[in-house]
Parts: sequence; C-alpha cells; structure tokens
Amino acid sequence: MSSSLNGQSRLLLAVNGLFVLAGALSGTFLNVYLWKVKQDFAMIGWFTFSQQLALGLTFWIAGKWVKEQDKMISLRLGIVVSGIFYLLVLWAGAHTVDYIWPLGFLFGIGSGLFWLAFNVVYFEVTDVDTRDLFNGWIGILGSVIGILGPWTSGWIISAMKGNLGYRVIFTVSLIVYGIGILLSFWLKKRKRGGPYRWMEPFRQFGKNSPWRQAVPASAAHGVREGVFSFLVTLLVFISTSAERKVGQFSLVTSLVSLVSFWAVGKWLHIRFRYAGMLVGAVLITGVIGPLLWDVNYVTLMLFGIGTSLFMPLYLLPVISSVFDLIGKNEDTVEQRVELIVLRELSIMVGRLLGTLLFIIIFTWSPHMKTVIWLMLGLGATPLLSWVLIRKLFKHPVDAA
Repeated sequence: MSSSLNGQSRLLLAVNGLFVLAGALSGTFLNVYLWKVKQDFAMIGWFTFSQQLALGLTFWIAGKWVKEQDKMISLRLGIVVSGIFYLLVLWAGAHTVDYIWPLGFLFGIGSGLFWLAFNVVYFEVTDVDTRDLFNGWIGILGSVIGILGPWTSGWIISAMKGNLGYRVIFTVSLIVYGIGILLSFWLKKRKRGGPYRWMEPFRQFGKNSPWRQAVPASAAHGVREGVFSFLVTLLVFISTSAERKVGQFSLVTSLVSLVSFWAVGKWLHIRFRYAGMLVGAVLITGVIGPLLWDVNYVTLMLFGIGTSLFMPLYLLPVISSVFDLIGKNEDTVEQRVELIVLRELSIMVGRLLGTLLFIIIFTWSPHMKTVIWLMLGLGATPLLSWVLIRKLFKHPVDAA
C-alpha cells in the first residue's frame, strides 16, 4: 500500500472491500437467481429501477443525519440493512419475484446509507493529490474481489443441486457483512458539520457554477451504469446457461481491470484527465461493436475484456474531478454532504432514465437485437459525459 495513503484511508479501503466482497459473492448472481424463477427482462429492470430510486432518495434524506450526527452509524446501518435484504431473500426463496419493489427499495436503502457515509469519509481522508491514487486502489480492490468472489460463487452454485448453492453464498455474504461492521469500529468518529441544507443540492446552478457541467455529466454517466449493472451478467448466463461461466467471465474481466486500474491510478495525472477520459469513453463504446454481429460467450468476453481495460481511463477522471469541486474552497468543503448528495442524485436521474428507456423500448420490441442496440445507444453516453464535463479539465480547480 502506498505511503501516500494514511491509516484511516487504508482502513476505509478495507471496510469498502468487505462490503464489495459481500455484494460480489451474492449480488453478481442475484439477477440470475431471479431470472431462473421468471425469465422477464422487464421484471429485472423494475427491480433495478426500485433499487436506484431508493438509493438516490436515501442519499438526500439521510444527508441530514450524516452531516449533523454520526457518519459511522449510517455506514454501519447500511451494512446491516444490506444483510437484512439477503436474509429476506433466503426466507422468500422463489417467491422473491413477487416482492420486487419492496425488496428493491430495501436493497437501495442499504446501499444508499453505506455509500453516502463512505463517500463523505472518503472525501475527508483524501485530498486532490491522493484522490486518484485512492480511486485507483478502490478499482484494484474491486478487481481482486471480482476475480475471487463471483468465480467462487459460480463454482459453489454449479457444484450443488437446485438452489442450495444460492442459499450458501447468500449466507456467506451475511457473515462478510458482519465482519465489515466489526472492522468499521476502528474508523475514527468524524467531526460533525453544520446544519443540513435540504435544498442546497438544487441551488448549485448559478450562472458560472461548475456544477452546471458536473451535474449533467454525472447524469449521462448514470444512464449507462443503470442498465449495464444488471444486463451484462444476465446476458452471459442467458448465452451459456451456466453460473460457472458467469464466474469465469467475472474472473477474466476483473483480472484485466486489476491491471488497468493500477496503471491508470498510478500514471494518469491531473493534466492528462481531458485526453484520458475522451479516449476511455470512445473505447468503451467501441467494444460494444462485436455484440452487433452475435451474442455469445466469445463476443461477450471480448466486450468484457475491452470494457475492463479502458473503463478506468474514463471513470477515474470523472469521479476525481467532481470530488475536486467539493474541495474547491472552504464553503464547498463545509457543504460536502449536500454536494455529494447532489452528485448521487444526478447519477440516480441518469440511472432511472436509462433503465426506464430500456424497459419501455424492450416491452415495445421484445427481441435480443433490441437489447443489443439499446446497449450500443445507452453505452455511448460516456461520450456525452465527456462533452459536458470537458471544460473542468481545461480549468482544474484548486483544492481548499
């Protein structure tokens, strides 16, 4: 671990890693589990829609507690609620498909509570010089977990009869969540902020405000993320009918992502963000191309490897630049919770829009070719994100 990251940064990385591990073990196969019960793209889409809606609203509502009270309680409560979600899935079994909306809301609330607290603490333990490095390590951890978690889950599910494997991995996720809660008690209690301004996220659109570029750029980023978060894994399973292949897909793509995040986090300096994000956006759009000819395990693997290789070029600049805006001056630092809420609400709008477009268009034309053309259209939105945010790269902010 680089000496540029202090002890609290490393501990926060560890807690994040455990939360992501629990999600990788079970979340990777959650939509596959639902698909095996009911083969309905719209149902999976509404499940994702409910999660995204709840996550964004939780950011906004819980922002008051996180700013004025204890951030660590929100972080731990997010882990607890996520654990309760998997308990309910274990209890409901095949009837989970009958409770898509309430379960989706519960999952979104747990994610929102955790990621709001995590993002605020992440901002507080990093600065403009270490933010890209921290994001790089987040990517590396996510990649390592992506290598081991889904592959292990896929092997367990394939080795056991019926849905026993799913029950095992859901239970293991509960244990990992518990370890994450215990580890979080070593994170220092953070300083409380001033009064929470409910409408502040909506006031950041002054004439010369940089958020006029950052907000629509974040929304454009969310359009792709909302649909691809559930669709890619599902396509791999539909093409192969084997959970083992899903785990193998994740292993290979995460291995590539591990190297890519390490390299980009290490060498992509602030002055290269403009070109780096553009190149990344073009390439992650271009790698969707092979799917237009055929959707099989080989073309999906080509798409997955290409995305993993080039995604960090696009992702790290857009994340770091928005967080640099939060550290622009003393006033924005004081409003960091509200501004993080603004960022998440922006991404939520994009996710909801992308998912809703997918559901409406696929319902109108329920064919696999429709799915692929939607992937190409929605997958090109990183180019729009770059167009909207590029001015921030030409005039980078100085951190307070």
